[in-house]
Amino acid sequence: MRVCVCTVVHHPEDARILHRQIRALLDAGHEVTYIAPFRACNATPWRQVSPVDVPRATGRRRLRALRAAHRALTEHAAYADVILLHDPELLVSLPREVRERTVVWDVHEDTAAALSAKGWVPGPARPMLRPAVHRLERRSERRHRLLLAEEGYRARFREQHPVVPNTTYVSDLPPGPPDGRRVVYVGQLSRARGALDMIEMARPLAAEGILVELIGAADGDVKDPLRDAQREGTLRWYGFVPNDRALRIAEGAMAGLALLHDEPNYRHSMPTKVVEYMARGVPVISTPNPPAVDIVEPTDCGLIVPFGDPDAAAKAVLRLRDDPELRIGFGERGYRAARERFHWPVHAERFVAQLEAWAGREPVLVPEPVPEL
Repeated sequence: MRVCVCTVVHHPEDARILHRQIRALLDAGHEVTYIAPFRACNATPWRQVSPVDVPRATGRRRLRALRAAHRALTEHAAYADVILLHDPELLVSLPREVRERTVVWDVHEDTAAALSAKGWVPGPARPMLRPAVHRLERRSERRHRLLLAEEGYRARFREQHPVVPNTTYVSDLPPGPPDGRRVVYVGQLSRARGALDMIEMARPLAAEGILVELIGAADGDVKDPLRDAQREGTLRWYGFVPNDRALRIAEGAMAGLALLHDEPNYRHSMPTKVVEYMARGVPVISTPNPPAVDIVEPTDCGLIVPFGDPDAAAKAVLRLRDDPELRIGFGERGYRAARERFHWPVHAERFVAQLEAWAGREPVLVPEPVPEL
């Protein structure tokens, strides 16, 4: 099977796109053409894929990237059995050559709800854009195939669509115990994801000799505060690091942070970083985002702190530092739950089989709900 994967918004080394889905396709022996902003992100394509470079869509600067993607899709669609799109923007005006093929939209987020967290979208425009987004979703559902990243996204659509959850690779060897000297965050840094809260919590922790390490690219409006905090010695900010290397850095940390704000898009989206921390035996400190609570509390693998409360987050870190038995227990229980429920290869098989089915190679699969804890 030949698959053409396209994104102009995400980093080419995005964990879901490259390290999970594309890797699963390659492991299954399929051919992948990958249209992505390699040069804009200073990313080197994997030698196993056929790369096509396009500009990156950022903020309000999106038209040039979308035009380049349109040309690239026009050229490569004829050679693909399946076209896998990762950005809703790409659905607006697909080339005819693409519309005639099997097009799959991988739904990463609640696009309409996420408008409130996108600083580049003018506030007055958000109420007008939400109905347009819903119309685009309904049209895409009629014309294309959909994969959902969350069970909670089902309510947005009229038909049933398969869910490919954002899980992670979990080693069959248990990780070492978490230490008491540092805490980590892995993922995109933004206001809504708690970047400024983590800067504030890092100050009292630095005075206690505890290092806060932030691993990920940052939105423009939080870059200066992050740079200032790093220059002050308050924290360490790595910038973007490919997912596999970022998680190796995270291993052994006393806690993994998931301080999301109370945004509509997060209320039914599982923070992948929570599962990634668990898989590495790292205790979780999360805000009470419902999907995170549904994982952390039943498995007893971390602590829940209030939204927008850096002081409470810092106190949770100190509690873990002062109680080695507590943090080691959190780490062990989190790892066991991740291995049993969130090991990506289990979901990878269904992901690949579903694309093969849509390409006409196998019977169509019936979507399965995520098992309860």
